[in-house]
Amino acid sequence: MPRASRRLTLTYRFLPRLTAGVEYNPRADEVAPLVNWLAIPESAKGPALMFGASTDRLGTPSGRAYYATVSKNLQAWLRVPIAPYVGAAYGTYDDRLRAIGGVNVSMTERFSAMVTYNGEDIHSIVSLTQGPQTFSLLYLNGGDVGAAWNVTF
Repeated sequence: MPRASRRLTLTYRFLPRLTAGVEYNPRADEVAPLVNWLAIPESAKGPALMFGASTDRLGTPSGRAYYATVSKNLQAWLRVPIAPYVGAAYGTYDDRLRAIGGVNVSMTERFSAMVTYNGEDIHSIVSLTQGPQTFSLLYLNGGDVGAAWNVTF
């Protein structure tokens, strides 16, 4: 039987391209900082470059993850609403660098589906956005199912 995993995340956008906050993970009994910095925004021709740090909780009992990704929405080129990303993540739990990646497909303006690879496992996420709220269902490798609710204000 899959175990429930709860995590509370509180973030604040300090600058248009810098978000930081804290994560609380009761399963690991830990409070930790998180940060996302959009170093280079996506342009018509070039990809976005993002750096970040967070807890490393998909498949590890503890540790931090530091990552860099490049992403590009390819709809203008392919006429398909698809946005892949690739990158690398360093995990402190196992002290190693992993290749990461994924692809997001916008089914409608409000509904999207994403497949991610965290360097170990593949996970699927479907999301519905309504105004400032996003509801997501997650299917994690190994059969765990989860849900997320995000509110932007």
